[in-house]
Amino acid sequence: MIGPAVAEGLWTWTPGGGLAPAPDRAAGGRLLVADSWLLREGRVRAYARHRERFSRSCAECGGPEPRRLAGFWQEVTAVLPRTGVWFPRVELAAGSMELRLLLRPAPPLGTGIRLWAAGQSDPRTVPRRKGPDLDTLARVRRRAVGEGAEEALLIAPSGTVLESATATVLWWEDDTLCLPPPGLPVLPGVTAGLVQERALRTGIRIAHRERTVAELDGREVWLVNALHGIRPVTGWTGRPMGVPPVERAGEWRTWLDGAVESLPEK
Repeated sequence: MIGPAVAEGLWTWTPGGGLAPAPDRAAGGRLLVADSWLLREGRVRAYARHRERFSRSCAECGGPEPRRLAGFWQEVTAVLPRTGVWFPRVELAAGSMELRLLLRPAPPLGTGIRLWAAGQSDPRTVPRRKGPDLDTLARVRRRAVGEGAEEALLIAPSGTVLESATATVLWWEDDTLCLPPPGLPVLPGVTAGLVQERALRTGIRIAHRERTVAELDGREVWLVNALHGIRPVTGWTGRPMGVPPVERAGEWRTWLDGAVESLPEK
């Protein structure tokens, strides 16, 4: 049975006690693991994959055992709102090892994005796990905003593009969908995985290629994440970069917007 939705804010979970409002001191602080997704009228993309990624990340850092995680997810699934547009985040807190739910309204969703082309040296300490570097990445985004953009690219010491502060970077070279090689320090994106699977199903070639920011000049570039879906780059700041007509993103966005399912009952 689906329980009542929790209110906006931060909730901590305990076995047997369920979710309870977090004390003020619990807000902020370093996270070992985090995962988030867009929830619109009780429907979400790839909910099971977000659960799997969160559980796998918890295991990698010595987090709660599987039975405890299963109880947490059952409670979270039951209380998430079935109306409205939300951007919930599940968390594993450093130190206390508390499992938490942060329920927050979704911010305005974008259909395009302006990208800072200067390239930000990758400041992350744990690039393949979402959570520990969220505060650092928020500072990177604020710096990009100060440069007249909305997002910043993270680059390796070699100059190779890795991803943005909040999204996977994909781009097109002729009819080939490209992305950085998985051996680079990049987060395994759930939504980017859905895009790649659709490309394979429809016969579109996928290639992993190392490219600098300058080598993306004139290409159709996408930022892909769970909140906004696919956002084509519609402008650059920091260096002269050409932006071609956006030819592919519209049809792919329509497909992705429809790739949602109702939350399970538990």
